[in-house]
Amino acid sequence: MKLLEIKNLKKNFGCTEVLNDISLNVEEGEVVAILGPSGSGKSTLLRCATLLETMDEGTLSYCGTSATLNEDGKTVYAAKAQLNVLKRDFGLVFQNFNLFPHYTVLKNVTDAPVSVQKRDKKQVEKEARELLKKVGLSDKENAYPQELSGGQQQRVAIARALAMKPKMLFFDEPTSALDPELTAGILKILRELAAEKMTMVIVTHEISFARSVADRVIFMDGGVIVEEGRPEEVIDNPSNDRTRAFLQKLSD
Repeated sequence: MKLLEIKNLKKNFGCTEVLNDISLNVEEGEVVAILGPSGSGKSTLLRCATLLETMDEGTLSYCGTSATLNEDGKTVYAAKAQLNVLKRDFGLVFQNFNLFPHYTVLKNVTDAPVSVQKRDKKQVEKEARELLKKVGLSDKENAYPQELSGGQQQRVAIARALAMKPKMLFFDEPTSALDPELTAGILKILRELAAEKMTMVIVTHEISFARSVADRVIFMDGGVIVEEGRPEEVIDNPSNDRTRAFLQKLSD
C-alpha cells in the first residue's frame, strides 16, 4: 500500500528555487533514507511532506487521500478538516527535539494523544510508559527536558511521535545535534523500528546506517533528486558524479 505520494513538487523561497520537480512514493513498511549536502532541499522536502510548508506546485496525498489539488498549474490545499485527518497518518521527529520545556517527560508524550486525539488519559499514560520503556527511559517520566541529555531528549521525541500511532514517521537528521555515543543509541532505536516494519523517511548523514537499514536511498543535490535506488546501488556503486563526490567527502 502506498502511504505517501508526492508528484512534481516545486518550492521557492522568494526568488530562490529550493525544490524542483520532486516526485516521491513511499510504500507501507518501507524505510527511505535521504542523503545530500546541506542546502540540497532535504529538510524542505520533509516540511512540505508534513504540511509545515506549502508547495508552490505539485500534489501530495496520504493513503490515497489528497492533501492538495492542482488547479491551473497552482497547488491548492484541501480543507483544514481534511488536512487535520491526514496529519494523523504521520509523525515528525526534529533534529532539535522540540519538547515542551515546562512539561514532564510523561506529559510531553501524552499531551497530544489526550488533547488532540481525545483518547482516554489512563490508557494513553499506560501506552506512554510502555513507549518510554521501549526507548530506555522508564525512570525519567517525571523529569523535565532540561534535566535530560540530548540523546534522552531525542528518545522522548521519538516516543512522543509514536504515541500518536502514526502510519509513518519522518526524521529530520535525528542525530545531527548529538555526539557519537548518543547517536548510536538513537540509531539502535531506529533499527528496532525498521525491524518492526515501521514506515520511515529519514534524512541522515549516517551512511553506514542508511546502507544497513534503508530499503531505498535517495540522494538530493540542488533541489532535485539526483539518484535513487537500493543502498548497494546508490551508496556502494553510485552512477552520478555528484553522488560519488558527496560520499567521497564524507569518507575522507
